[in-house]
Amino acid sequence: MGTFDGILSGLSVAFSVQGMLFVLIGVFAGTFIGMMPGLGPISAIAIMIPLTYNMEPTVALVLMAGVYYGAVFGGSTSSILLNAPGISGTVATAFDGYPMAQNGQAGKALAIAAISSFAGGTVSVVLLMLFAPLLASVAIVFGPPEYFALMLLGLTAIASLSDGSTIKALISAVLGLMFVTIGMDSQTGTTRFTFNNSNLLEGIDFLVIALGLFAIAEICNLIVNRKKTIKNQGNIGSLKLSKQDFKEMSGPMSRQSFLGFILGVLPGAGATIASFIGYITEKKIAKRPEEFGKGAVKGIAAPETANNAATSGAFVPLLSLGIPGSGTTAVLLGALLVLNVPPGPLLIEEQPDLFWGVIISMYIGNVFLLILNLPLIPYIAKVLLIPRPMLISLVIMFSMIGVYSISFSTFDLYLLLAFGVIGYLMKLYNFPAAPLILAFILGGMMEESFRQAMTIANDDLTVFFTRPIALSMLIVALLSFLVPIIRQKKTTSV
Repeated sequence: MGTFDGILSGLSVAFSVQGMLFVLIGVFAGTFIGMMPGLGPISAIAIMIPLTYNMEPTVALVLMAGVYYGAVFGGSTSSILLNAPGISGTVATAFDGYPMAQNGQAGKALAIAAISSFAGGTVSVVLLMLFAPLLASVAIVFGPPEYFALMLLGLTAIASLSDGSTIKALISAVLGLMFVTIGMDSQTGTTRFTFNNSNLLEGIDFLVIALGLFAIAEICNLIVNRKKTIKNQGNIGSLKLSKQDFKEMSGPMSRQSFLGFILGVLPGAGATIASFIGYITEKKIAKRPEEFGKGAVKGIAAPETANNAATSGAFVPLLSLGIPGSGTTAVLLGALLVLNVPPGPLLIEEQPDLFWGVIISMYIGNVFLLILNLPLIPYIAKVLLIPRPMLISLVIMFSMIGVYSISFSTFDLYLLLAFGVIGYLMKLYNFPAAPLILAFILGGMMEESFRQAMTIANDDLTVFFTRPIALSMLIVALLSFLVPIIRQKKTTSV
């Protein structure tokens, strides 16, 4: 069956009453799951696997896919309103979303997030439809050396996430790299920095650190400064976006739709890395980078566009190669196998209804998400009107529920509080939390890719310089690291 026939087949599936109903249910459930701090789509999809066992495979996957990108779409809400990321892919949204909400523009921040998410999701679905088979072959080209170079390139952007002091940003990054080494080595089985505590054998979960450094740290700040009144507290502001706002959003939305999709296609990258790289990229090329971190429109539009674009892109390696790019797509892979749908290069030919049905349903899902979210913004934003003591209690409760649901370990709750204190101290002494988060995300993947590359090349370091893609990214990483230093020296000398 040709591509055109496959698309027609997908249209008949997606626009059927059953297809549209399950898309609506999926994105509706995903949106509210994403809004809850720490409650990501992984648990929801895992619960749905036995419920969808007797369903038509196409309908079941449409439902679970809707939960996935619906959660990414809705995850920005708690990041913006509470500084408590709903899912890991919306951590970067909090950098500018929360300050904008604190400035009395919560409605505007949520509207920017909704529109940017819609743009990123829609453009990426078009790209997925046009280039899925081609991009699957490109994804295969990326081996451990290329992934190591990509992660290293991401780490060189740490200076861009500083609030002024590069030294403090680097210290934060080192802390992130230290935390990611905790646990059992996946290759040798030896324990590292566990201090004979069995609770640390599996390492520290990303959401424990993210919710601690952002949500609990903010709660600590509110408790310490409880007598201090917050300017514009409870002021939701207008949802209307000006022509200038749309002008500022247009650049990030167009660029990050493509960049986020490409990063989503790469197995292992995912929405979290895409959102950080999207944010860093826009800050680097911005005429006024100092506005980032203080409620910049671009600072919300970039990560929200990138993470939603990456979500759609993640379906390329999943469906075409059977390679999951994230924890959520790994669960989806398990769901496919339970439904007796073996993913791989033959899926497009053997089950075009499923492949194209899921892709076309994403169009409908993104429209449903926009229709659902925009009218609800005035009501969602009223979270800020909740009295501060009650709001503090709710954030703590949701954060602890989210963390406990990951591993059902009370030890993780103690870690959450510990990282909350660390986050508060970092905030008190002006150490940026973003470099720590980025280093934690990239550090483990970078170490794993380096060791795999060394195993393949028999410990020959030239493997990074003999592969064109890896070499190109290493050169860009070097330039990304040196250019800011050279500029700073020139500015100091003048």
